[in-house]
Amino acid sequence: MPHASSLGLFVVAAMALLIVPGPAVLYIVGCSLRHGRTAGFLSVLGICTGTLVHLVAATLGLSAALRASPIAFSIIRYAGAVYLVWLGVRALRGDEGSAGRPSAPGRDTPMQIYRQGVLVNVLNPKTALFFLAFLPQFVDQAGEAIAVQVLLLGGLFVLLSLLSDSAYALLAGTFAQYLQGRPQFWSSQRYVTGGIFLTLGLLAAFARV
Repeated sequence: MPHASSLGLFVVAAMALLIVPGPAVLYIVGCSLRHGRTAGFLSVLGICTGTLVHLVAATLGLSAALRASPIAFSIIRYAGAVYLVWLGVRALRGDEGSAGRPSAPGRDTPMQIYRQGVLVNVLNPKTALFFLAFLPQFVDQAGEAIAVQVLLLGGLFVLLSLLSDSAYALLAGTFAQYLQGRPQFWSSQRYVTGGIFLTLGLLAAFARV
């Protein structure tokens, strides 16, 4: 099992990575601005579920095999980029109210929001690279139960991401709630949300292996 000092260093390093806005945070902020805090928290659950998929894959050794195949990695990367760009285009084409008065954007169902969060992070190459390049540095290679160590560290990372991402969802959702009574917000919010998703797509497409 990892030493206590290694666990402490891992927590500090993981929090540093999580606090800096990345693709998952941008998605959560965009969802929270568009639909509010509840949807933001649903997107957080989706993102964390996607992280669990990467954790299971890393534990089973599938991520290592994926990393060894540039073609497979490129397929995942560009599939994620295309999906995120589609979300951006969808947001930019959001309907507006008649007579020049903007209306609130159409709402996705809770399951759609959750599923989108899962897909965003499953198709996020940066999350895969975290488990391939960052997490193994804290695994005691000379120790026993390597898979258990990966599960422990990965589970700790998921918990930390749940806390930090929820904070982003709360702040962004509260900001959106404050602006709900301002018509000019709804006339411009789809451009902000669409821009965030398009940025996500570009980040995924040009992520370095």
